[in-house]
Amino acid sequence: MRKRTDDFDERLAKYQDELKWLYNELYYNDEQAYQYFLSMLKDFYDKRSSALKKWDAEKEADPDWYKGGNLLGMLMYTNCFGGTLKGVEEHLDYIEEAGVNYLHLMPLLESPKERSDGGYAVSDFRTVQPQLGTMKDLSHLSAKCRERGISLCLDFVMNHTSEDHEWAKRARRGEKEFQDRYFFFDDWNEPNDYEETVPQVFPQTAPGNFTWCSEAGKVVMTTFYSYQWDLNYRNPTVFNDMTANMLYLCNQGVGIIRLDAVPYIWKTIGTSCRNLPQVHTLVRMMHIAAKIVCPGTLFLGEVVMEPSKVVPYFGTLEKPECQMLYNVTTMASTWHTVAVKDVRLLKHQMGILFSLPKQYIFLNYLRCHDDIGWGLDYDFLRQFGVRQVEHKKYLNSYLTGSMYESSSRGELYNDDPALGDARLCGTTASLCGIEAAEYEQDMNKQAWAIKLDIMLHAFLLTQSGIPVLYSGDEIGQLNDYGYHNDPVKAGDSRYLHRGDFDWDSAALRKKKGTRQQQLFSAIGKLSKIRREHKVFNSAADAWIIETYNDHVLGIGRYYGGEKFIGLFNFGDYDELAHINEEGNYKNLLTRRLFTAKNVTVPAHDFLWLAYTMR
Repeated sequence: MRKRTDDFDERLAKYQDELKWLYNELYYNDEQAYQYFLSMLKDFYDKRSSALKKWDAEKEADPDWYKGGNLLGMLMYTNCFGGTLKGVEEHLDYIEEAGVNYLHLMPLLESPKERSDGGYAVSDFRTVQPQLGTMKDLSHLSAKCRERGISLCLDFVMNHTSEDHEWAKRARRGEKEFQDRYFFFDDWNEPNDYEETVPQVFPQTAPGNFTWCSEAGKVVMTTFYSYQWDLNYRNPTVFNDMTANMLYLCNQGVGIIRLDAVPYIWKTIGTSCRNLPQVHTLVRMMHIAAKIVCPGTLFLGEVVMEPSKVVPYFGTLEKPECQMLYNVTTMASTWHTVAVKDVRLLKHQMGILFSLPKQYIFLNYLRCHDDIGWGLDYDFLRQFGVRQVEHKKYLNSYLTGSMYESSSRGELYNDDPALGDARLCGTTASLCGIEAAEYEQDMNKQAWAIKLDIMLHAFLLTQSGIPVLYSGDEIGQLNDYGYHNDPVKAGDSRYLHRGDFDWDSAALRKKKGTRQQQLFSAIGKLSKIRREHKVFNSAADAWIIETYNDHVLGIGRYYGGEKFIGLFNFGDYDELAHINEEGNYKNLLTRRLFTAKNVTVPAHDFLWLAYTMR
């Protein structure tokens, strides 16, 4: 009979040479710290439940399980959707009805209420916010999700802790051991040297990268907000203990770990303190730790940067880091295209993605909890006479509805008048014009906006990778302006799209003709088609189809004898896609035969065509 420790010993033996080399190179041959790290891994393996070890074995037997095109994600705040973790569990039937089998719960670990940064200022990595439930509730929810084939994702905030974390409290009291877990300075000389090369994350709402700690009488590094203290990963104790915190969450049944703000975790004076080589060493070691203790676990990296800086976080085939990364660029380019009704940037950007190795799995989305930043490819846009500052102002004017011809309803975030820069907030439905149409009680305008919303979701579901819905988008939930009346939230316009899930509105998904029914039904139908057709597998060949029309985006896919064409009209008028494709195509929505030559695509609409080669 196989001994319980055999799996651990075999996995450790597989990775130990590399792990020891990486660890000792980074931490200057600190053998004591390394041996502690190994003993910690063994401890978490021993504590892992037999049910989770069985789940690990299933995932190890099918390591590409997340690449097949059958996953549909949903991102949500626990308190907004179900009130508590038990409330989320009570609504798993709804989540399944929406076709979702990947559930990402936004930060839910303990954090100070008025200094939480939406849960990203963690004061205890092993305690759930009391108002949401307990760690036992989280473990129970994860078990119920596994029974239904739903993978559970949770954020792991690794760059910083809250100033209320026990380590920070002891650092403030002057305990050097705990000050060494952060970046403390006796005066402003070294912080000022850092400031010369380190960009500011929130120049308007949280300027600078350092904060004076009066209790300690020292300066502390705070890259994000003053109440979020950056961890010092040059200290092996920090790496050991933070890896332990991550594994603790894995042992509660969290199957996908979202590594928050991962590019920031290594600091070197004289650099931008972004994307430094040591970051990749740390992520690779955490990847190995998970492979040894909980090999069913996947890493999702939050790298909100251009593709050239994002791709390295996948690692290599031989030495992977994150299995999945966010496709931030396509999201922003999509909303740019909605505003300008010109697909040339989106076509260019998608062409770059299609050229990447197929093992790179991106999470694709239209909206999420965060704002939309306009980090577009301005070098490409410059050839069309586009100037960055003016263009950002145009996009924000259009998508906030400041322009007469726009029905979008968004709000600005972190507006910087000096730079003429701002980011954007709003739900998908409100940005598509559904909110304005319903306010005006204009049924034609509403139909127009719903058609755009559905087309955008069809485009989302056409892309390789994993599509993720933002909770409420499936029923067309509108902006929530109530945050303006909450003194804690009023200064952060991202709460515009962080409103409570409207269950009364969701009930209307069963009433024919309602906005909720049209969107829920359409997204559900598209998701079902996606699961049924192997051409949506991430291993498929994908390419841009030239439509010779700047309003219509064309995408081709091929896998296992099946060929697919997707056409998406971002314009306000019916447009002709000048294509000339051979084959007996079928419209995947109507199931009728379709000739793929010089195709007219209605305004704000799309076509999904496919045919099987004999």
